[in-house]
Amino acid sequence: MTDGLPSPAASSGGLAAHEAAVRRDLALLTLPAANWPAPTIGPDGRPALDVLVVGAGMLGIGAAARLVFKGVRNVRVLDAAPRGSEGPWTTFARMETLRSPKTLTGPSAGIPSLTFRAWYEASRGVAAWDALYKVPNAVWVEYLTWVRDVLDLPVENGTSVARLDPGGGFVAARLGSGETLHARHVVLATGRGGSGGPFVPDVVDRALWPDRAAHSSEAIDFAALAGRRVAILGAGASAWDNAATALEAGAASVDMYLRRRELPQINKGRGSAYPGFLLGWGALDDADRWALSVWLEDLQAPPPHETVLRTLRKPGFAIHFGRPIRAARRTADGVALTLDDATAEADFLIVGTGFRVDLAATPELAHLADRIATWGDRYTPPPGLARPDLARYPYLGPGFELIGRDAEAPGDLGRIHLFNYGAHASHRGLSGDVPGIDGGSEKLSARIVEALFREDLGHARRTLDAYAEPELEATPFFTLRR
Repeated sequence: MTDGLPSPAASSGGLAAHEAAVRRDLALLTLPAANWPAPTIGPDGRPALDVLVVGAGMLGIGAAARLVFKGVRNVRVLDAAPRGSEGPWTTFARMETLRSPKTLTGPSAGIPSLTFRAWYEASRGVAAWDALYKVPNAVWVEYLTWVRDVLDLPVENGTSVARLDPGGGFVAARLGSGETLHARHVVLATGRGGSGGPFVPDVVDRALWPDRAAHSSEAIDFAALAGRRVAILGAGASAWDNAATALEAGAASVDMYLRRRELPQINKGRGSAYPGFLLGWGALDDADRWALSVWLEDLQAPPPHETVLRTLRKPGFAIHFGRPIRAARRTADGVALTLDDATAEADFLIVGTGFRVDLAATPELAHLADRIATWGDRYTPPPGLARPDLARYPYLGPGFELIGRDAEAPGDLGRIHLFNYGAHASHRGLSGDVPGIDGGSEKLSARIVEALFREDLGHARRTLDAYAEPELEATPFFTLRR
């Protein structure tokens, strides 16, 4: 049992029956559609993929499902992590439950039987659903794995992508193994840190790693922190998650340092999680998208109240408002922290400062970074609204595709679709937040379908020319002769 409620084994008959219902729903909708894109040979003489999806978390599954349903079935989905460890949920996402309400639909592609609720009720019972408060992380992973299995999506675990090179009508994807695949389109569904990795402020000395500091997204041996003094830089959700986890592991004390004089109070992100905001964002002009992004980023989101209360359940926690860490360096005995008006010491520092967006630090795209358009290239904000961090976000097209910075950019750059947090400025919550999964997957897949059909028009015409089912054969007006 992962959630304190009846296990799936207790309702295995119900889940088996539900899976049969999923198959019937798909049959009623004639899904997936027959494969229709033209067979294509890559530059290596081997059949090329129509779409390669990098990442098999919730966004990768959502994207692959929508593509397959639309008849784009020559797809592969790769993930470096082992099965069940895709995404952050059972690794560095140290909250007890998802932030979103349990009524989130998940990557259900608009099919009721594929929703989280339908799966949960079938696997655990209606009473368990009624008793559920929010979704435990491990249960969410269990659901995502079920979706990929019941849809028979072509996921391959333990396979990484090291580099992408667009050109000649394809994207060459060099795998960690050294193998190269060719695909007509590549979707980078690589999550929150997939466009630059963890953000570590310059005030933190990198010499603290690996034994005196860690970013909140890294593996941390919390058991080794028992009886130790832990400092936390930052006060966002992940900072609080790590504070709670350290205290629960027996840390002697946890001190959280932040610039703000108080915590943000309202989660505007939750207030914007409705179809108009999510799907309408891309229709706004650049000035409106920039201004709204600045406003939302400046406000920031409060940590969930559940996480705050979880942290306060254990003794030893202290929060220091208006006391940013100006420097953190190694000492013989631990970590020395320089504040504005004092110094402090700790045995271990956890950096809870989130992720950066910087394509030069994105392995798959680093060699292309200076050829990819950013918001800083395409939009100059008015005085008072300049934000260097926001300017580094890639400026994406309507299908999440990369756009060239200038005429020297590779012509096939748009065959790479950034379906991760790096799309936030261009598409907001459609490629990073749970409520946006379905809308983002639909928008992405529809644009890829359009591009493939446009490219395959000759093949489509030949296929249509060859179509010859005689409609009037059983009537006296039949004149077609074979």
